[in-house]
Amino acid sequence: MEKNVAQIALFAALIAALGAIPQITLGFGVPITAQSMGVMLAGAVLGAKRGFLSMLLFLLLVAIGLPLLSGGRGGLGAFVAPTSGFLIAFPFGAWLTGLIVEKLQLRPVALRVGLASVVGGIGVLYLMGTIGLTLALGKSFAECARLVLVFLPGDVIKAVLTGLLVAALAKARPQSVGFTVR
Repeated sequence: MEKNVAQIALFAALIAALGAIPQITLGFGVPITAQSMGVMLAGAVLGAKRGFLSMLLFLLLVAIGLPLLSGGRGGLGAFVAPTSGFLIAFPFGAWLTGLIVEKLQLRPVALRVGLASVVGGIGVLYLMGTIGLTLALGKSFAECARLVLVFLPGDVIKAVLTGLLVAALAKARPQSVGFTVR
């Protein structure tokens, strides 16, 4: 139990630290950050349930006003900004990433984690992020989807890095990942 709480808190802190990496804000109000990689890592390392909880903890800390988002943002206002769909997607992206890593028995581990990161850490975030942009900007879903596609190359790189990092961790310390290494 204590180990689970510590890991959940650690990954909430990790995503906060990834927000400290300088952001690049695009013209439509959504920044390019490293925090989406934190979502991928949380799901892949902790598994579906604990990954979800770590992202939920992170969002709670943001909601109470801690400046943990890229650019030092925090507070309830972050949940009504153009980025709100992406933020709300964090727990669900981590959950789906973790679920796929836990259930999919694909070898090598880097490929399994990379694919899970694409589906959960990119697919879920893009879907919910696009819906949030549609509501915030008053544009069509298709228009906002085209805006979001600018993130795809960087996010694919993050998914590959996540696969490689988690595979190395699983090899070095198999007990530290939330899935069975076979």
